[in-house]
Amino acid sequence: MAVRTIPTLSAFTELLKPITWFPPMWAFACGVVASGAQLATHWPLALLGVLLAGPMVCATSQAVNDWFDRHVDAINEPHRPIPSGRMPGRWGLYVAIAWTVLSLLVATGLGIWGFAAAALGLVLAWAYSMPPVRLKQNGWWGNLACGLSYEGLAWITGAAVMAGGAVPEARSLLLAFLYSIGAHGIMTLNDFKAIEGDSRMGIRSLPVQLGPDRAARVACWVMAVPQIIVVILLVQWGAPVSAVSVAALIAAQAVLMRRLIAAPIQQALFYSGFGVPLYVSGMMVSAFALRGLG
Repeated sequence: MAVRTIPTLSAFTELLKPITWFPPMWAFACGVVASGAQLATHWPLALLGVLLAGPMVCATSQAVNDWFDRHVDAINEPHRPIPSGRMPGRWGLYVAIAWTVLSLLVATGLGIWGFAAAALGLVLAWAYSMPPVRLKQNGWWGNLACGLSYEGLAWITGAAVMAGGAVPEARSLLLAFLYSIGAHGIMTLNDFKAIEGDSRMGIRSLPVQLGPDRAARVACWVMAVPQIIVVILLVQWGAPVSAVSVAALIAAQAVLMRRLIAAPIQQALFYSGFGVPLYVSGMMVSAFALRGLG
């Protein structure tokens, strides 16, 4: 049988993982909403920003991670494009480099704020996976980098771009920071499926460091506490209806968290599918609250 020398289209698409693009795209949209800008006059920038956040920068981070994780994936998920051979040779690295350059080119259309944010996001993407920095070697630092990049940086960029490059207001910056911290717990959910490979390759994810049970509890607290602070802030800012809405979303998450804590390895994927959407819904509720406050 002939050895494949170029990747298939399906392998290329799988490498960029479209399913992972949603969080930064959503966070950018939250920033757009929180800015108070009229979308009717700014929609080209908004669309370009969503494109940059998801199919460009986030996709780049996925390609970078898969390339530098190819040995771990050979243990955890051998069906992935690189370890399976469907993305042969050094094609995974070439795609990561090409998408980095393309992301920077697209970012020039968003002005200095958009370009700077994209550049920072790309630096974090490479630092997360590439030796010798490889932030993912420690779950505390790696998950923080992902949370800040996927949620906070994307939110702040959306708000800044819509405001014509002005620094977003303090309340928007604070909400972006809080939801970034909460996203640290979301990132931990992704590590439960890779415990065996991470342990063997020396990657100290939180499930490896703390054990599955303690890691699940830490993830739940890290997700819940920032949202509780958001509720308090919304009340103080004069948005009680939004505060009640976010509180209801937290209560729904708490029910699902009990199921996660009872069997973290088995239920992490379930929580990602049903609990995380409740979390990001609270982000948009908070963004609309800021918009209403003016």
